[in-house]
Amino acid sequence: MSKLSPSLKALINAPFARPGPTAASSRIADVYRNIARDAARHNVGAQPWITFSAAATMTLNAPDALAALWRVATEAPTSHPPVAAAELIREVGLKCIGFNGIPRTINVLGSFRSTGLPADVADKLSTTPTRTITPENLASTKERGLGLWRSVYAGVDQKLLDKLAESHPDLPVHILSSHYGPLFTDPPNHGADGLANVGRALTSLVGIACLRSQTGVGPQVVSHVFGLRKAITDGTWLPQTATESEKESVKGVEWLATNEGSEWLLQSIDSIVGALGGSNFAGAAGDAAAKSKL
Repeated sequence: MSKLSPSLKALINAPFARPGPTAASSRIADVYRNIARDAARHNVGAQPWITFSAAATMTLNAPDALAALWRVATEAPTSHPPVAAAELIREVGLKCIGFNGIPRTINVLGSFRSTGLPADVADKLSTTPTRTITPENLASTKERGLGLWRSVYAGVDQKLLDKLAESHPDLPVHILSSHYGPLFTDPPNHGADGLANVGRALTSLVGIACLRSQTGVGPQVVSHVFGLRKAITDGTWLPQTATESEKESVKGVEWLATNEGSEWLLQSIDSIVGALGGSNFAGAAGDAAAKSKL
């Protein structure tokens, strides 16, 4: 196979194309600490604020900032266990695929595992996959996905599927079968080998954080803000059989679903975006490209 020409390599790596990851600003750790302090003041637990902070950071393609988030999450007063914090962050990163696409998750989680974590923590991360589709679990996976869809979009769920199908007949098929079923819902016994569970409410926080950080997708931000509220309404955010650990994992989510709580949530996400230089999903790359001289 022939090599890439120097001019082609220069074009691929042109500065306006932003080919590399987003650098972590010197103040990003303080931004995370401020969010943690505010969360405690509003009686919001560690897992919700770590979840939306990780999702925003993943969206902005900032692996060094993700490592800073992990360090802040393990500090006092949060003091989230180091391995548990890492598992939560990378589970959030996996679910970001459904909102951001695969490449950012591959790059950021790869860097997080290889250089962002101490070796003694990285070595303790789970290595057992749980989302393999088999003939035996296919039906239940599709059922989980449809159940989540109906919860998030209650009242307009079928109407929205019909509308999506008008755009492309496989669009709702892909959304349900590739994202809502196998990705956004946690498989049975998902956490048995150490993987983190990011359930119904925290998944809504992932969606809100990713979409807000992207910019340009306001209607979807609205949908998932309502989706968080619907989790409270239908009770799927906290099953009646929830353990104390499960209750702790969604501490403060009811407040986050209120007008005041949602405003704080969006402002917290905005503070991360601002500290990392703004959204790089829909920047001015096209304008810069037109002016570039390679």
